Amino acid sequence: MARIHSYVVRYDSGFAPNPFYGYCTLATCKPGIRRSANIGDWVVGSGSDAKTIRRGEHLVYVMRVTEVMTFDEYDADPRFAPKKPYRNGSRKQSCGDNIYFRAMPEANWQQRDSFHSRPDGTHNPDHVARDTSVNRVLISNDFVYFGGEGPKFPIDMKDQRNRKLCKKGRGITTFDDARLIANLEQWIRRLCLDGYQGAPFEWLTLRG
Repeated sequence: MARIHSYVVRYDSGFAPNPFYGYCTLATCKPGIRRSANIGDWVVGSGSDAKTIRRGEHLVYVMRVTEVMTFDEYDADPRFAPKKPYRNGSRKQSCGDNIYFRAMPEANWQQRDSFHSRPDGTHNPDHVARDTSVNRVLISNDFVYFGGEGPKFPIDMKDQRNRKLCKKGRGITTFDDARLIANLEQWIRRLCLDGYQGAPFEWLTLRG
């Protein structure tokens, strides 16, 4: 049975998740979700209610997992070559999440210059250790990404234990409520939208 994995997107920069080039991917951060989510599951990202953001109760993105890959597979797949970061390129190019590779199986992980590297572009061992602790990348071609301009969650979007689908605070809430899953899918399909719809919140703060 499919499940829903709901969490707060604290840093909505276009990196995690990365909603570009026709696929929404979760290749870094959130090791708990990357470890447990399977094909057919839904991942729901809610806005942060931090004082500098104030996007609580709003949808950042929702994706139905359609593929799961290892980092080696993700690195080698030509579909995801555009997601290899180019830090001096456009905003979209700079936030690429295809950042881990190695010369051969069992070799040490290498990290491309990215949002998880040190400021000088060298690898950040803390991020390397955390990200690669789960060798799985979640991929979706069935998603809607709103970034910093998403709609509010319907007030009745709750499971049978009265838990809200919209996550607040830290951690992950996993739902296996078939009715909630059906309601989520119905809501999303009713929007008649697909793919990338709006800029990440952090991009919006750079306007002007």
